[in-house]
Amino acid sequence: MSLKFFTDQCVPRSVIRAFQDAGYEVYILGEHIPRDSDDAVVIAKAQELDTVFVSFNGDFADIATYPPSQYKGIITLQVRNHPESIPALMQRLFHYLSTHPEMCDYEGRLFLVEVHRIRIRK
Repeated sequence: MSLKFFTDQCVPRSVIRAFQDAGYEVYILGEHIPRDSDDAVVIAKAQELDTVFVSFNGDFADIATYPPSQYKGIITLQVRNHPESIPALMQRLFHYLSTHPEMCDYEGRLFLVEVHRIRIRK
């Protein structure tokens, strides 16, 4: 099964386009639920759509609130108030995605994508 992603409302259009240009199926939050939906509703929609959830929101990196084992996969892009790092983050992420092309590679895992590494939590 090819990779499918559900992007949070905080994900810039440029990042969404980068996923689409790379050939990935992308579901955009505002096309499925109201943009101001609670985080619990957002992640539930990602589950319902059978997608890996992508966000810039650090709240989704909290494994106590969002235990990775309960989700199809969560990717948080760690920008830390440095939007200029987005191209490097995306390059690192796309390299990883190309070497891990199956949905099962993401299920039950949280990916913290940083400029110099990707940390994976289960």
